[in-house]
Amino acid sequence: MSSPGVNGDPKPPCLPRNGLVKLPGQPNGLGTASITKGTPAAKNRPCQPPPPTLPPPSLAAPPPRAALAGGLCPQAGLPLGGPALAPVPGPPVERPPLATDEKILNGLFWYFSACERCVLAQVCKAWRRVLYQPKFWAGLTPVLHAKELYTVLPGGEKEFVNLQGFAARGFEGFCLVGVSDLDICEFIDNYALSKKGVKAMSLKRSTITDAGLEVMLEQMQGVVRLELSGCNDFTEAGLWSSLSARITSLSVSDCINVADDAIAAISQLLPNLAELSLQAYHVTDTALAYFTARQGHSTHTLRLLSCWEITNHGVVNVVHSLPNLTALSLSGCSKVTDDGVELVAENLRKLRSLDLSWCPRITDMALEYVACDLHRLEELVLDRCVRITDTGLSYLSTMSSLRSLYLRWCCQVQDFGLKHLLAMRSLRLLSLAGCPLLTATGLSGLVQLQELEELELTNCPGATPELFKYFSQHLPRCLVVE
Repeated sequence: MSSPGVNGDPKPPCLPRNGLVKLPGQPNGLGTASITKGTPAAKNRPCQPPPPTLPPPSLAAPPPRAALAGGLCPQAGLPLGGPALAPVPGPPVERPPLATDEKILNGLFWYFSACERCVLAQVCKAWRRVLYQPKFWAGLTPVLHAKELYTVLPGGEKEFVNLQGFAARGFEGFCLVGVSDLDICEFIDNYALSKKGVKAMSLKRSTITDAGLEVMLEQMQGVVRLELSGCNDFTEAGLWSSLSARITSLSVSDCINVADDAIAAISQLLPNLAELSLQAYHVTDTALAYFTARQGHSTHTLRLLSCWEITNHGVVNVVHSLPNLTALSLSGCSKVTDDGVELVAENLRKLRSLDLSWCPRITDMALEYVACDLHRLEELVLDRCVRITDTGLSYLSTMSSLRSLYLRWCCQVQDFGLKHLLAMRSLRLLSLAGCPLLTATGLSGLVQLQELEELELTNCPGATPELFKYFSQHLPRCLVVE
């Protein structure tokens, strides 16, 4: 039987270490011993005289004065007090195995992605306890589909799932897909942090109505970021009745009932709006005149995506109402021309990001306006601007602050235009995906951009295997996307 441990539990079996087997302390208090593998047995060792036997301290004669002065014990010729005994070791300090050491695990789990952490959390309770700390899930948004919110009981009834695992990880945002008004109410009742702890809500392809939207924003008082995508059952009246002044970020896309009156509700009810993303096919120039001076001070990001009815007149309303914009997207606003870009460049000097993708009327002249006036611009997106040529790139070559340039499917850009980009030493990201006129010779010159961190050449006919090998040798720090 093994001797009891500190708390009365049996000690773990002794494990060999460096060829030594540690034996537990003996009850006679004579210390510990060790047996070395491969040594001869005790019976084969030469006989040794036994150690001298001393009388008990209570029966021993008093030592002479010389011994008290530090001499030797006359009976055994040993130092005063008898033979020196090895100190009796205390119980061994039990340390947790490395696989469950929380200090080690807290550092180790940072090397795994979010998806891998979800799998690792199922290994054991110790790992789950470490992984369910909010620090490992900050900035992530769980996506829950309507069918995943319920479990079917043996009797056929449905029960809402347990969301305690999400609460333990402290998620501040959720994306619900395909949910109804009832599903949202069940979520609010069953998620412990729904009232105050949830900061962002995203509803996609859901059948939420005006009543459901009003209940959600009334009950979930912590929501400041709201996204509605593909929700066709709420109306503009629902926005008027539910939007709260605490919302600072709003994204509305593919909602068929959103038109000019929805923009009026947004401008009147959201004075603290910092970011607005809008994809609405029926919004006109008139709606953009609804923005007031309150949004002019607070709004820094405006994305108008595929707003087909917006023209240069709408751009005029934007630049006068929102002069503090730092990010503007007119992607898919196909009626905007070079004159609209000129208005942007002259009035929005604080812009750091400009997206003009899928604007077929944009020409090289627009790039001249951008290069002359937008000296703080760091990101420029020109995807599918089919009228951009090498001349336009020559204008951009003077922009010393530009770090990201997207030229996807600009079908008129040629090798000569790439030579202008070689002077842009500040570039960190360059996308030339789908540019059909670029050759391997022209692309090879990009090795002069030694500070480049990402180069996208997807669907680029001039990008050959030999070119990618050349880039790997001369741009070792750059991620080349094939």
